[in-house]
Amino acid sequence: MSRSLESVLPKLVLAPGLVLGFAFIYGFMLWNGALSFTTSRMLPNYNFQGFEHYAALWEMDRWWVALKNLGIFGVLYVGGAMAIGLMLAILLDQKVRAEGALRTIYLYPMALSFIVTGTAWKWILNPGLGLEKLMHDLGWASFGFDWLVQTDTAIYCVVLAGIWQSAGFAMALFLAGLRGIDDGIIQAARLDGASLPTIYWRIILPVLRPVVFSTVMVLSHLSIKSFDLVMALTAGGPGYATDVPATFMYAMSFTRGQIGLGAASATMMLATVAAIVVPYLYSELRAKPHEQ
Repeated sequence: MSRSLESVLPKLVLAPGLVLGFAFIYGFMLWNGALSFTTSRMLPNYNFQGFEHYAALWEMDRWWVALKNLGIFGVLYVGGAMAIGLMLAILLDQKVRAEGALRTIYLYPMALSFIVTGTAWKWILNPGLGLEKLMHDLGWASFGFDWLVQTDTAIYCVVLAGIWQSAGFAMALFLAGLRGIDDGIIQAARLDGASLPTIYWRIILPVLRPVVFSTVMVLSHLSIKSFDLVMALTAGGPGYATDVPATFMYAMSFTRGQIGLGAASATMMLATVAAIVVPYLYSELRAKPHEQ
């Protein structure tokens, strides 16, 4: 009796959390998908109207701007964070002095929320308050850096803040991968006369392929869901020049009373995340039987 209770008790303890988790995550996903096919406006209703919200979505200039910004932000954010993270990881892998302190400094931005990061960079990049004003106060009157208030360049300020936030995270992943490589491989390559850049390019980077893939997945997921960073830094402005799908969904659903249209945009975001995550999960599950 006691053994059966010991085997059942963990399941009983975990069951409520699992049920609530599935209900509040997957249940709301299904509800959102259902609302996207209804005439919901200020309040949800269940009058079916088919794909009209999706058709309207793809006809809106603002949605295309949001997709364009997501493409710019996603490519530059993921690529920039990975490039800087890899360089920092290679630097720390050289057994430099004060490695612990440097690693802490590089990782510190990741301990901050995107709200804090966006607010801090909003102060830094504000022409009347931050970097431009500092340069003017120091006597450089011709210095100008007003990207934050220009419609064509404001999205790159979001990219800059995002890279600053996540480069340390990419560094930690790459450094863990580098430390997991057998030193004997590197020593053998050096004995064969290979230079250090050649060793990293031809040997180490191919070994780090799983780490690279995982880093791309995580950062891509963060870029698609980017909401708090954009809201704190630009609030989607000037105008809607820095809108991304997440801020578009919020604006449609909660400020313009277009719940059905917002639900349609959220469903498109979910489909984009699934298009990235599902192939990764499939490759992982497919690789495990071969490993066994």
